[in-house]
Amino acid sequence: MEYAVGNFLHFLPDDGTTYRFQNFFINETITYQGNSFGFIPFGFSGVTINRTGDNTEATLVFPNNDLSRRWAIDAVQNYWLARVQVMLLDPDDRTSFTQMHEYYGRIAQGRWDEASLNLTLNTVLDGVGADVPVRRLTQKLIGAIPVSNGIVLR
Repeated sequence: MEYAVGNFLHFLPDDGTTYRFQNFFINETITYQGNSFGFIPFGFSGVTINRTGDNTEATLVFPNNDLSRRWAIDAVQNYWLARVQVMLLDPDDRTSFTQMHEYYGRIAQGRWDEASLNLTLNTVLDGVGADVPVRRLTQKLIGAIPVSNGIVLR
């Protein structure tokens, strides 16, 4: 029995849609946990941690072409959320998967060169405090913002 490592990728834009892809079974759509994952070629760098341990980053790498640049620009500008599942796969069985690791990150930046398009994912959790990082309260997030200083957060 032979095993390999592949990735299942979920892109979660703020509009409520979900895009699902896998990078192992070429030109095939795989069903996992009731969801369909189409094939696109991509790489996942795994997680890197800075010296202080307060931030973890990962990178998604795609081929650079007109199609990938179009949606990648939207993903960077709108800070899409990404979920990557690192899976142990049996190349001969399209139904047997074991999840080894799962990573959630927000697309923080993107860049491309002649051959590749790279998206940097920042973690949505603070690695030191094990807490959600501080967010700026904006009208888009919470609606009308009060103008008095008597605000209580619960």
